[in-house]
Amino acid sequence: MEVSAQLAVATTPLAALWLARAGDGIVCADLAATRQRLAAVPVSVLQLPPPLARRVDGFGLRRVGELLALPRASLGARLGKPLLLDLARALGEVPDPQLDFIFPECFEQGLELPAPVAAAPVLLFAARRLVAALAGWLEVRNGALRRLEWRIEHAPGAVTLLPLAFSTPVHQASRIERVLKQSLEALRLTAPALGLRLCATDVELRPGASQVLFEGAAQAQEALADLLDRLAARLGPEAVQGLACQADHRPERSSRATAAKTAAVSSMYDIPPRPLWLLDAPEALREVRGRPQHAGPLALAAGPERIESGWWDGADARRDYFIAIDGAGRWLWIFRDTRSLGGWYLHGLFA
Repeated sequence: MEVSAQLAVATTPLAALWLARAGDGIVCADLAATRQRLAAVPVSVLQLPPPLARRVDGFGLRRVGELLALPRASLGARLGKPLLLDLARALGEVPDPQLDFIFPECFEQGLELPAPVAAAPVLLFAARRLVAALAGWLEVRNGALRRLEWRIEHAPGAVTLLPLAFSTPVHQASRIERVLKQSLEALRLTAPALGLRLCATDVELRPGASQVLFEGAAQAQEALADLLDRLAARLGPEAVQGLACQADHRPERSSRATAAKTAAVSSMYDIPPRPLWLLDAPEALREVRGRPQHAGPLALAAGPERIESGWWDGADARRDYFIAIDGAGRWLWIFRDTRSLGGWYLHGLFA
């Protein structure tokens, strides 16, 4: 994130902070060395409030040592007791307990834009800074997320919400940026943007996984998830769906539409081949001397596979399924209704 750091060592936390602001690599092994080095640093390292800084400057005080040389009572009367208390903490004269660092459970970080932005795609440049911070936070948490929310701030009180959703939990900045780019390209701002805020609350623990022998498999899985996320960002989440298995032997009820997922769902038992494309409703086939027809007579290549189910819900199905080949060489999934109605039906097409 191109953030620089300066280090210092001293016998008190506040003295170490002031010395680090003054320069890098300052080391004070004891209190006497700390006081000696503090005396030489400029008053600016204290980062006093502007009104107080102007008063100190008006008195002609340029170094911390010049402050320490003055009588404490007179100094407190003119510049206030908080400054005296800070000097005493820095010199170890009063305790200065520090709060333990608590890593935040949720991520929320904002950014004020240097100038109003009228076109949403331009926000991507500034947003990368927040995405990088989020990726670092997720790395430390060993976490990943399926959704996050951008808040584009306009005039006071006006906010545009831009939620992002992912088909699989993500933690990489590159994947988040690609989906954000698609969403921003489709967004029209109603007013110039003045700031950005990124919020992430629903964080999942990243599960451990075995390393793959061939890297291409993992890369292909990630590429598919990335594609689904970008399509959903461009076309809308309702335009990209997946399939979830349901415990029902009837083919038309054995799956349901759901949010797009890339994780494969394995069956607990082996089943014969199934076509990827099922018709909305089985199509009745005409028969010639009892033989089903579709672009000519059909040749039965495999079957029968009997499916009997649904007697409890009023949609009873008793069918013998076959894999058939029509005159154009297409592979079809057909069945014969074994109930009293009988007849042949086309139910699916193989790729």
